[in-house]
Amino acid sequence: MSVAIVTGASRGLGRALAHALAGRGWDLVLGARRAKALEETAEAVRSAHGARVVAVPGDVTDAAHRRALVAAAGALGGLDLLVNNAGILGVEPLVRLEDHPLDRFRAALEANVVAPLGLVQEALPLLRGAPAGAVVDISSDAAVEAYRTWGAYGATKAALDRLSAVLAVEEPGLRVWWVDPGSMRTDMLAAADPEEAAGAPLPEEVAPAFLRLLDTRPASGRHTAAGLLGAAGVTG
Repeated sequence: MSVAIVTGASRGLGRALAHALAGRGWDLVLGARRAKALEETAEAVRSAHGARVVAVPGDVTDAAHRRALVAAAGALGGLDLLVNNAGILGVEPLVRLEDHPLDRFRAALEANVVAPLGLVQEALPLLRGAPAGAVVDISSDAAVEAYRTWGAYGATKAALDRLSAVLAVEEPGLRVWWVDPGSMRTDMLAAADPEEAAGAPLPEEVAPAFLRLLDTRPASGRHTAAGLLGAAGVTG
């Protein structure tokens, strides 16, 4: 049975991915800061799909939490997929760079860049031992496009993209995909741009893009959900 770790799994894209993977027969280790919401997600996934689901509440910026996530995967039999989905905007509402508090930028760097790298480092021994180990890092179009007020968040995602690209070179035995899911109707986008969030697709509509990655296993690289769904002939 394949095993995945999904961070930021209590809501939004993380929750949608948990359901999508469990629907394919995956066992899961789910992490998030909100313990109650995380356990509710885990129970919903268990009930809907019959998967083994371990909820590990905690903050991904905490090294002990990262160790606990990987230990839980090991107890399920190994680790085939790591999804670095957890992240923060840094400041809400978003502000111009001239007004961005530096302490909140540091917090975003810690959550969106340092923590994913730390989890990769912790997980690599298990991923290397998997028949088809893979890492998915959640990117953003703000990593490659200059949007007013999105500069600090976009910088963290650009940094994560670069880490992903180098990891792909250094770990040729793994697949490393960094994926821009596009706009989604999530609490995070609602905090940044309520109008855009209101018209965006649900995370459940985006999750099939990630299943396509697992089905086709393209070479390591950057992808967009729209491109993956288009290639699969999926329409809304």
